[in-house]
Amino acid sequence: MWKFLPVALFLSLIGWVACGGGESRAPAIGEAYAGPANLSLRKDIPLQSPVVAAAKHGEQLEIVRRRRRFVLVRTARGVEGWTEDYLLLSADEITALQDVERRARQMPSQGAASTYEMLNVHTQPNRFSPSFLQIKKGEKVDVVAHVSAPRTAPPRKPLIPPRPKAAALVRKRPEPRIPLPPMPSPPSPPANWIELSKTPPEVQQQIDASHPAAQPVPQDDWSLVRNAAGESGWVLTRRLFMAIPDEVAQYAEGHRITSYFSLGDVRDGGEVKHEWLWTTIGGGDHQYDFDSFRIFTWSLRRHRYETAYIQRNVEGYFPVLVRPGGFSLCLASSGGGRVRRSYTFAANMVRASGQQPCEAAENVLGSPSTSGPGSRTPAAPVGNRSLYARLKAIARRWFRH
Repeated sequence: MWKFLPVALFLSLIGWVACGGGESRAPAIGEAYAGPANLSLRKDIPLQSPVVAAAKHGEQLEIVRRRRRFVLVRTARGVEGWTEDYLLLSADEITALQDVERRARQMPSQGAASTYEMLNVHTQPNRFSPSFLQIKKGEKVDVVAHVSAPRTAPPRKPLIPPRPKAAALVRKRPEPRIPLPPMPSPPSPPANWIELSKTPPEVQQQIDASHPAAQPVPQDDWSLVRNAAGESGWVLTRRLFMAIPDEVAQYAEGHRITSYFSLGDVRDGGEVKHEWLWTTIGGGDHQYDFDSFRIFTWSLRRHRYETAYIQRNVEGYFPVLVRPGGFSLCLASSGGGRVRRSYTFAANMVRASGQQPCEAAENVLGSPSTSGPGSRTPAAPVGNRSLYARLKAIARRWFRH
């Protein structure tokens, strides 16, 4: 009997391995990816439940079970834990985030910005989207784009595909042995049926009073930023401040600086002072990026910054481009559409040097689009405008000063 014991132990070991070590694993019902930089997985649904595992941003997870807004996920190491569904990203959302990061690497910087405290970077311009990165206090990032987005949760596709609906059984009614008589024709409406269908004025007033007009959806202003490592994401614009020197920023007059650029430098004694171009915008929600731009030069006689050029009441769009000896801006034209106006800057003098249709910029929220926040519409050609229209536009720009 003892000689058969090794064989029995070997067969038991094979059966134990085949059964997964004695532990049955529930099949996956979907897949997702960790959204935050560090996603904590709990042993149970309550928030005070102990953490059993953690997943890094972008790590693939298997969805095992779902209870309302909570999901049980399994890591690549086989550890299972609970988390909220809004902290997970689908495969499409991960692809879209990578696409935004790829686009952001190719966009010109509109100026460096920093923050006074730790700032969360989101996957989408929305507070409800996961935060996968943080900007430390005093860390500088490049601002590359801006959008105004509604302060509501964005619609999302379900992480778990819905079950296919079973085909309903249609029961056929038996044919009657004796055919039914034909249905009578319906009566015609009265001649004054339109007047009879109208709501009485006093009733309409009561309905209007009980249903107040819908309030507009509040908007949040978001900036797409890029850190030194090339990682990109969305942050609330009001939590950033542009890193232009205070001796220039003091002239913002309550407006928010949206971009700034150095156009050169001058030496005043032992100090080097830059000459600046900046764009600003007033309060409120705007789909454009700036409503004013201004040139600051350093006065060697007064030893202070002075305004060399300013233009207000414009609708400007990123990117602002700076080149040796000048710059160009994409502005809304009086005839509709947008034009890129070029300016030369030499000897503290600013001169308009031409314009051309704006290039079609890509939608920074995803694939190229022609509508929605962040979209850019190609400007209409302006070369065929009449002489009167061009003189009128020049006069309007002149009197804006």
